[in-house]
Amino acid sequence: MSKANEGKPLAGKGIVVTRPAHQAAHLAELIRAAGGKPILFPVIEIVEVADLQPLIALIDRLDEFDLAVFISPNAVNKAMNLIKARRALPPRLKLAAIGRGSVRELKHFGLTDVIAPARFDSEALLELPEIQDIAGRRVVIFRGEGGRELLGDTLAARGATVEYAECYRRGRPRADAAPLLKAWARNELHAITVTSSEGLHNLFDLVGKLGQSWFRKTPLFVPHPRIEQTARELGLVNVMLTGQGDDGLTQGLTQWFAGHR
Repeated sequence: MSKANEGKPLAGKGIVVTRPAHQAAHLAELIRAAGGKPILFPVIEIVEVADLQPLIALIDRLDEFDLAVFISPNAVNKAMNLIKARRALPPRLKLAAIGRGSVRELKHFGLTDVIAPARFDSEALLELPEIQDIAGRRVVIFRGEGGRELLGDTLAARGATVEYAECYRRGRPRADAAPLLKAWARNELHAITVTSSEGLHNLFDLVGKLGQSWFRKTPLFVPHPRIEQTARELGLVNVMLTGQGDDGLTQGLTQWFAGHR
């Protein structure tokens, strides 16, 4: 351990960051600032949809909609870059987003008047007063391919007309788990962070049987109860539910290691 890291809450701890490569820097920096060593191992890859034409056609008729919902930072990034290249947002179109990351990404595009829940899931968005009286409204949901149907189904049940704008695909990267296995074997891997159930399944598969035996003994930090449930279903028992986002994960890590020195 370097002298610079002495006294820091994550000093000497190797912590796996499984966010997609282009979204891992912030969490890695927070871990590093707390004295930890981030081990970058992306378990989700964000790729283009096979055919952009349906998305482009929908963007061209955005004036038909009353509300646009962005499910994730990736949805914001992919959709807004296309929108900016083709047109301006209709002035009457209200915007909603799930998650601090999505709100932050919209700010990068100069959009700050955004409906967003304190929690970062569809259930929380559906609880907001602005989303209750939605009958007769037209809603477009920007998301990845094959996302959850809860939001759209509930809005439709409330009388809204809902269309999906699928603007990216999630894939499993071709990753070599050898660096993780080596870190486990050397006792240099002390915790894992995972931010989606799909990513958790991918990681579990990628590390193979040997890695899974170590995985079951390694503290896993997740920011949502749904991911925690997935972990239990995979037989993982050392699971810590943290606050939301990178800050919540980092706080959960520091609190846990403070009590397990």
